[in-house]
Amino acid sequence: MNVEQFRSYCLAKRGVTEEFPFGEETLVYKVMGKMFALADVTLFESINLKCDPELAAELREQYPAVQPGYHMNKKHWNTVLMDGSLPDKLVKTWIDNSYNLVVASLPAKVKAELKTL
Repeated sequence: MNVEQFRSYCLAKRGVTEEFPFGEETLVYKVMGKMFALADVTLFESINLKCDPELAAELREQYPAVQPGYHMNKKHWNTVLMDGSLPDKLVKTWIDNSYNLVVASLPAKVKAELKTL
């Protein structure tokens, strides 16, 4: 997966915006204003994804390319190295999981608004 495939996949999700709140190098994807994925837009060496804490620990044990979230809450975020060692399908599943985890935490009113987009 390259940065353009990552961008397209994230932007295809309902209610997603692309922002640069941490400077022009850090690409951030939010659903209804809540962050679910980020990456360095120039280097694209890794992506950060939100993850259930128990699953996050399991993934770190199972895959060398999955590490505690760099500059993030390491309990809730994983950094996934984009070194070619993981199939795109698996990375997309983790992006989906991150998105769905954030959507599940949204207030009911915001979830209802998301469904209308």
